[in-house]
Amino acid sequence: MGKTIAEKILAKNAGLDEVSAGQIVTSRPDIVLSHDNSAAIIGHFEKLGLEKVAIADKMTIILDHTAPPSTETYALNHKRIRAFVKAQGIDHFYDIGRGICHQVLPEEGHALPGRVILGADSHTTTHGAFGVFAAGIGRSEVAVLWATGELWLRVPESYRIELVGRFNNRVTPKDLALTIVGDIGADGAIYKSVEFCGSALAEMSVSGRMVLSNLTAEMGAKAGICYPDEKTVEWLKGRTDTELELVIPDKDAEYEREFTFDLGEIEPVIARPHTVDNLDLAKNASDIEVNQVLIGTCTNGRLEDLHAALEILKGKKISKDVRLLVFPASSEVYIEASRDGTLAELAESGATIMNPGCGPCLGAHEGVMAPGEITISTANRNFKGRMGCRESEIYLASPYTAAASAITGRITDPREI
Repeated sequence: MGKTIAEKILAKNAGLDEVSAGQIVTSRPDIVLSHDNSAAIIGHFEKLGLEKVAIADKMTIILDHTAPPSTETYALNHKRIRAFVKAQGIDHFYDIGRGICHQVLPEEGHALPGRVILGADSHTTTHGAFGVFAAGIGRSEVAVLWATGELWLRVPESYRIELVGRFNNRVTPKDLALTIVGDIGADGAIYKSVEFCGSALAEMSVSGRMVLSNLTAEMGAKAGICYPDEKTVEWLKGRTDTELELVIPDKDAEYEREFTFDLGEIEPVIARPHTVDNLDLAKNASDIEVNQVLIGTCTNGRLEDLHAALEILKGKKISKDVRLLVFPASSEVYIEASRDGTLAELAESGATIMNPGCGPCLGAHEGVMAPGEITISTANRNFKGRMGCRESEIYLASPYTAAASAITGRITDPREI
């Protein structure tokens, strides 16, 4: 029987000829990712009684969740992390302002096809867009990796999702990803590796693929892997000198479930509160008035997302009853959007342009909601209390839908603008 991408990558990483779903292997990840939670991980590591980490060259630490810090506690955490990085000789450290870890990691040439990336963040799956086996793990597990460089992993069963057709006007990979989560369910792919393939994936931008891999976490997936191809290679050009290995599955690979999605059948959608699989069409929620609009996060804060928002907002003004927050995903995105005039024009429409980072997505700072307020967001989670207030509501949508809603002050199908 042939092997899936996950099985092939994990076998090579573990130094084995082959592995099968359900097998326990000793993984030696190529990259171990953490962010502001590194402060807590340092505490776990120190309890092990070790003075030096074993894998300083594989550790990547990026401050993004509360960047800059909003309280003294967060500031002390950042101070502790900086001291640890210096003492341990960790080269791959990116301080506040560089951006969101899941955007910065590939920009810095760390997310390469065929690699294993394990990170202390559930949306580490994002890096699967580059043909990587990328999975979120716990903080104590990261501390063990810092100490030993090794971690047991169970080889996941795999789902295959074939994408065909073409998107209609103002329909995006975010609409597709939310539709997939809605169909499969928030618990429909627990500890599975989800593989995306098909003619439509080949036409999709790398940014769009990152959205798909990112949202697999909202199905419970361990990994979400896009078939790597020449677009992957082109995107990484100039970011790494490492020879790239494009791992694809065998033709007779065994999948637990297989799906096909026709992009031409996808419409602008939203995820209603308080679960990501609470799917509805955007046009069915036109009675919902919004107080805040968030465009950004590790799901939709890239340049093409900001361009999509500007396509809707150009020459228009946002509703007087709405706050529009725009968070570029990284300093690279920020600079590019500044140079091409995107940020200036978004600001002219009434948007508040924020620094690169996670922003209010986790509910710690920069856009926390008040009781009774409603936000439509391009983020990936809408759980109760996610943006800092349990008495508020979050609707998830694409940049097109979010921007259209900022103009009208209510959830709006972007095809109406």
